[in-house]
Amino acid sequence: MKLFADMFTIAPANKDHQVAFRCAVGVFVPLITLVLLGRLDLAIFASFGAFAGIYGRNEPHARRLRLQMRAGGLMLVVIFLAALTARVDALVGLSAAGTTWLLVAATTVVAGACSLVVAWWRLRPSGSLFHIFAFAAIASIPNQPPLWECMLVAVLTVAFCLLVGLSSRVARSRRTPWVSPKRVSLTPAEKRAAWQESGGYVVAAGLAGTLGTLAGQWIGIGHNYWAMVAAVVPLVGHTTRHRVSRGLQRIAGTALGLVLLAGILLLEPNPWQTVLVIAACQFGAEMFIARQYMLAQVFVTPLALTSTLLVAPVPPGILLRDRIVETIIGAAVGIAVVLAPGAWRRLKGRRG
Repeated sequence: MKLFADMFTIAPANKDHQVAFRCAVGVFVPLITLVLLGRLDLAIFASFGAFAGIYGRNEPHARRLRLQMRAGGLMLVVIFLAALTARVDALVGLSAAGTTWLLVAATTVVAGACSLVVAWWRLRPSGSLFHIFAFAAIASIPNQPPLWECMLVAVLTVAFCLLVGLSSRVARSRRTPWVSPKRVSLTPAEKRAAWQESGGYVVAAGLAGTLGTLAGQWIGIGHNYWAMVAAVVPLVGHTTRHRVSRGLQRIAGTALGLVLLAGILLLEPNPWQTVLVIAACQFGAEMFIARQYMLAQVFVTPLALTSTLLVAPVPPGILLRDRIVETIIGAAVGIAVVLAPGAWRRLKGRRG
């Protein structure tokens, strides 16, 4: 009962509206600029560059800048590698199946490596969910714009988000003392935990990507990386119950979010209206992501999918179907990875 109760409880607010507004502005301004310039082909690079703004939520300005610079730098590396991967696929001339499996393998490596870097730098949100999403989404897009244009948009977006993160210093009453944060090294126990967590991300992402790809071959669904993203969601949390609850909330929130998305798509929004939807969903996601994960997913789902449609339009029905199927596969894999160590210990205990 406690497991399901977590799905319907909400933690107290902690200046979430301030964070939500910063993140919404951080994604809206770059995207609306690209709409006005007629360069929607670059929108995905702005969308993922804006992820730098979600770090350092309520930290003092100096520490927030440090965290966001690190997070933004890591995201830029991921974006660059993803863009290169897409170009290597085109140059090598792999088959469609070969390209898919290469993407699964490369994304699995990114999942483990970025999880380790995020833990080493003590970034919050923890884990490599955003990096998995960014790498796989960008690497799977064919016929991309010139690399320098892609990276210029990403770099400018990250820089803009850093400025937004410091913008409250304009008001004297909102300024925090500019004190450089002391570097605190990880303890041996924290380092072991970081490596173990990284291994969990590799297992969960790799297994989910494999099953998502096989399911795509069997029943004709795509977007296997959505399964990889969903698989790492349950890996975050302090208790097994909380982690399993996150996996279940991912599925339930996605289902509700798809209903909201279907309503949005029925309105057939044009590009600038789609950007408004993305900004509004970003605001809603950040309002609840730290307080009620299922409710946050109601906004995250249309946020992610409208961003995808802005760059690579596909039939909405196929998009909705792929999202729920891949999410169920991924969340189930993630929950299994969370429960596996305990089940193994119990099995060994019985044998002993």
